[in-house]
Amino acid sequence: MACALRRVDELTGRVEAADRRVAELEGLLSESRRAGKRQAAPFSKGDPKPDPEKPGRKSGRRHGQHGHRMTPTTIDRIVDAVLPDACSGCGGRVVEDGVADQYQTDIVQVATETTHIRVHQGVCDGCGRRVQGRHALSTSDALGAAAAQVGPKAKALAASLHYEHGLSFGRCADILSTLGVDVTRGALAGSAASIAQDLGPTFESIVAELVSRPVVVMDETGWKLCGDRAWLWAATTGTETVYLVRAGRGFEDATALIPADYRGVIVSDGWVVYRRYDEADRQSCLAHLTRRCSEMITDLPRWARGTPREVKALLQEALAARELDGPDRVRVAADLDERIELLGERPHPHPDNARLVKHLTNERADLFTFLTVDGVDATNWRAEQAMRPAVVNRKTWGGNRTRAGADRQGILMTILRTARQRGVDIIETLVELAHSPTPTIMPLPLPTLTPA
Repeated sequence: MACALRRVDELTGRVEAADRRVAELEGLLSESRRAGKRQAAPFSKGDPKPDPEKPGRKSGRRHGQHGHRMTPTTIDRIVDAVLPDACSGCGGRVVEDGVADQYQTDIVQVATETTHIRVHQGVCDGCGRRVQGRHALSTSDALGAAAAQVGPKAKALAASLHYEHGLSFGRCADILSTLGVDVTRGALAGSAASIAQDLGPTFESIVAELVSRPVVVMDETGWKLCGDRAWLWAATTGTETVYLVRAGRGFEDATALIPADYRGVIVSDGWVVYRRYDEADRQSCLAHLTRRCSEMITDLPRWARGTPREVKALLQEALAARELDGPDRVRVAADLDERIELLGERPHPHPDNARLVKHLTNERADLFTFLTVDGVDATNWRAEQAMRPAVVNRKTWGGNRTRAGADRQGILMTILRTARQRGVDIIETLVELAHSPTPTIMPLPLPTLTPA
């Protein structure tokens, strides 16, 4: 009897040790999953493969169309690459048998232009007020110590490089210096503040347009504000994108971007905050759920993989139904909704499966909106793509040091991204705005649809 008890104690200890080890490994796996989803993940490829594939595109027709640069339509000069007097291999005489074409497009010279504006000054003989003239090329009324200024095109280029392409102001100053414009990063930061102030009315008009759209896609990502944790929010459509830096990730932060009484369709991930839009319809991102199911199929024990497999198959069936006609899509959506309900009524012993089914039950009304409402995406890919330029900025210079800088961040990223979506030359448009004596709404016309 004593021997049996010792054996029981020994086995119990081994089971407890195994349970601790399993819990430890599950924690490491969970951390690995989270690390893979962080924005730094695409830039960290891990250890090199022992037998890497040959780099570059694969040969043959099956790899897709191999593109090439189009032949230039304007030729500025023609030169001849003449044959050598003798063959470099054997020294024999070379006989010409034809001429082939080759084209090269390059930057020949970037010229700067310094304009001396002679500002005429005077005094009103009625009230005694000082008055000065303003030329159409003027961008500021500053004189004296601030009389030497950087032109509007250089400032616009710096704003695009910083807020759209992620370069720091120091690197922007380096690039402008190579182009012949000597400027400090502090001056560029000051010019960005001035541009953002002038763009205030344009920003408000874009926000109003966004809120009027029947479908918006929302997302949020981590940010830094004054060294503390913050969040960058984005709401986008096919024609405009609005960014906003907020200290939190709650509903009040979301409503600072999209009001609580919005009555359209919001496409988002499964973050619980978006469910609080009572007046709006929602579409929960199916790509997030599909990836979650794939990870569970890999991680769970064999006996527990049936639930994520069933859910993944159901979601893929929903995505495939996008190719159907309207009435058929509605019928499929009703059938899938009923299957989600039945799935929630069944027992799911594994806790991960129970959490997945609970999430599906909570999101049930928002899973298949894209099948019943035209113009709704099944995923929030638009918002995730809108976040990519912001993530580059965050990785380059970390965030914003001040609240005012965060406000400028939202305004300028909004204008630049929206102009890019609408095919507007943002540099020339910013130059026109700078020449205006008072801030006006920047013209950002919607792209004209080409008839089929």
